[in-house]
Amino acid sequence: MFIRRTITNSKKTEQVYYTYRLVEGVRIGSVVKQTTLLNLGSHFDIPQTDWALLASRIDALLRGQADLQMQSVPEAVEAMAQRCAAQLIVRAPTPDAALSKAAGSKEPDRFQEIDIDSIEMVRPRSVGVEHAALSAIQASGLQDKLTELGLNRPQIAAALGNIIGRMAHPGSELSTHAWLQRRSALGELIDFDFESMDLNRLYRSSDVLYKHRDVLQEHLFGAARSAFDFVESITLYDLTNTYFEGVAAGAPKAARGRSKEKRSDCPLVTLAMVLDGSGFVRKSQVFAGNASEPKTLKDMLTHLSAPKGAAVVMDAGIATDANLSWLRQEGYHYVVVSRQRSRQFDDARSVEVQTAGDVTIKIQRVMDADKGEAHLYCHSPARELKERSMDDAKSNAFIAALQKIVDTLAKPGIGKSVAKVMEKIGRAKQRYARAAQHYLVNVVADENGVNVAAITWEKHTKEGSAAMFPGVYCLRTTLIDLDDATLWRTYSMLTQLESVFRSLKTDLGLRPVYHQIERRIEGHLFISVLAYHFVHTMRLQLKAQGVHESWQTLRQTFNSQQRITTTLTRRDGRAVHVRKATRPEPHQQRINEILGLSANPGGTHRAVI
Repeated sequence: MFIRRTITNSKKTEQVYYTYRLVEGVRIGSVVKQTTLLNLGSHFDIPQTDWALLASRIDALLRGQADLQMQSVPEAVEAMAQRCAAQLIVRAPTPDAALSKAAGSKEPDRFQEIDIDSIEMVRPRSVGVEHAALSAIQASGLQDKLTELGLNRPQIAAALGNIIGRMAHPGSELSTHAWLQRRSALGELIDFDFESMDLNRLYRSSDVLYKHRDVLQEHLFGAARSAFDFVESITLYDLTNTYFEGVAAGAPKAARGRSKEKRSDCPLVTLAMVLDGSGFVRKSQVFAGNASEPKTLKDMLTHLSAPKGAAVVMDAGIATDANLSWLRQEGYHYVVVSRQRSRQFDDARSVEVQTAGDVTIKIQRVMDADKGEAHLYCHSPARELKERSMDDAKSNAFIAALQKIVDTLAKPGIGKSVAKVMEKIGRAKQRYARAAQHYLVNVVADENGVNVAAITWEKHTKEGSAAMFPGVYCLRTTLIDLDDATLWRTYSMLTQLESVFRSLKTDLGLRPVYHQIERRIEGHLFISVLAYHFVHTMRLQLKAQGVHESWQTLRQTFNSQQRITTTLTRRDGRAVHVRKATRPEPHQQRINEILGLSANPGGTHRAVI
């Protein structure tokens, strides 16, 4: 066994380059024939001085002599040797199987006489998440759609690697590339060698996916609608932003704004999403990091072709009067959080509604005949406790700040002028504005009117404020024919969209963004959106059978399953290699049964060398 370098001429460019092959010489009678075992490609970078060592190491691994020379083998040579040996084992025929088949045996090579002390288990690769994700992708017809769009086999493999990598090992494309090459068995499931794939192919794949964004989103939404048989009725709309590592000078949409992750020190980019009430994405779009939430709605819904009469559910940040007026003109209904700050609630005119968690809330309906709207003032006991706690904390902090100012009045050398003290009080009011609005602060000057003699304060809760009606919030809706319970549950779907963004950012690698080129930035975000689609597909299937775990928990469950090659030495000195997946744990097996997954993804491969 040896490495051969061959001169090759490119038919397209007529350039001359080298390719490398692993070759074996086999004596047949008096003739020695050389057979190519593996094509190592043109980017083979092992120094020529190590070629003999590499060939020797590959042969040792194939023959079950893994410990020989291992201490003196460079890391790069060892990695290449293990990769080549793994490929040869997968491709190798089983001589005993052929002989047994010729002899008429029904169970070829199942029973071997081996040396127990020779057992080695090598090349563990994760397969659980990959198998589940690939099954969901295949059920959606995504691979056929990509073929229809003109992608070739390596491009489709890279696309699957990007999407499944984001589901199994969230991170950048660089991180995904390393995961595919060193830790994942995805390549075995789709018969593709990710270890020979260049990183740029993964980047270009994200470009291609984003180029066909609208077509892919329409296809996947249609596939989900057919699979789950849901009716389009509710449209959820919201947006979030994520931050960049670096200045993102080459990205016009990278801009500074209010970061939802408290990273306003970094450039931001905004992702807007429209979801159906089922939780599946209908449309996503990337806006500048300083995009105004209200101005994005019309752009997103104009080309969506949502059915007339569909209800749009959105948060207060987008529910401006101009947007609501446009929705009414376009024939949409809406359920939104009111932007008005004043609150009201009359317990005697309210009705009780049971939430999905068996919590009782109260709703008071007030009609606005001029706009054809109903205003629902909702009181939540849990929200009241939370808001009271927040108000108490802010009030105590504001009082402590005032008391600190009072204490300085008795200390010499500290400015006590009216102007200076008023400045300090102003800073305290600015810092604790939520609490300060309910306090009347009196500053008493000394008899000369120059310095402050005393500071007093009184609390007067502001009429119509959150502190006057803790736990109360207002919904506006044009669905006036629906009962209060149905309207509240419709609005509560918005929490589903919030959980989507939370999943994208924490479970599916949406943040941070390391790219500096705009198309790569948008491609990175779109991969997370695609990954969410398949995560949501599996979670809906599992929820129908009573499994309500988060994707993070499910991923940990799936990750326990690995594909491993077990190597044993036979009495005759030949090596038996068996590659298969570990047995799933009981909880994973139950999930596999619900999703219709095999307990042994990738099957069992046996070879005798």
